[in-house]
Amino acid sequence: MACNKSKWQTDELVATFLQGVRGAIPAAELQFEIINHIIQSWCPHPQRILDLGCGDGILGRFLLKQYPNAQITFVDFSEPMLEAAKKQLGAESQASIVKADFSSNSWIESIDSQQPVDIVVSGFAIHHLTDNRKKDLYKEVFNLLSRGGVFLNLEHVKSATPDVGSLFDNYLIDHLYRYNQTSDASKTKMEIAQIYYNRADKAENILASVQIQSEWLSRIGFTDVDCFFKVFELALFGGRKP
Repeated sequence: MACNKSKWQTDELVATFLQGVRGAIPAAELQFEIINHIIQSWCPHPQRILDLGCGDGILGRFLLKQYPNAQITFVDFSEPMLEAAKKQLGAESQASIVKADFSSNSWIESIDSQQPVDIVVSGFAIHHLTDNRKKDLYKEVFNLLSRGGVFLNLEHVKSATPDVGSLFDNYLIDHLYRYNQTSDASKTKMEIAQIYYNRADKAENILASVQIQSEWLSRIGFTDVDCFFKVFELALFGGRKP
């Protein structure tokens, strides 16, 4: 999928996600807390961090506060997302912003791949790739990491069965509805559901189960691979480079 065909290249979808969806993601603060705990345990003094598919940089900005001496590179293929990241980061000297498309390995040419990376984090950016491309991307991340480096992927994954997938949809719609009540109480739950099921990015999702993706990581060479957090189809998984 070429990035110029992605719905994530439109201002409208980016605004919808940032203003109306991300705030409703269940247990978002807990996800960040777990990410930081893993990094503190496995790689407590990172020098170089890569935020892959950074969106407006929310995850990387969190890590920048935790590790102010680290250099953080924010990478995304969506120009509207990168513009949002620039606004949030301001003149932060420890951060650099790069536009790159992960659908091919050419994205590596956009970053300094000669310097090993201690931490690679990704937030809801890889699920639109095919299985083969996911596996190749995970290999590319492995090669970028320093020894002992950590990869953590916060991702939308596939449910075990369609019925479980429906449970997740209903669960997330409930969260979207409650979140929406804080800013625009005029929308009914039915209207929120229609927006959710007809969202512009839905056709781009190519989901894989967290179990399968964890197996890929282990085969590539990652150790201590696990799913560290999962709420239905929202999962945090990864491992470290021996």
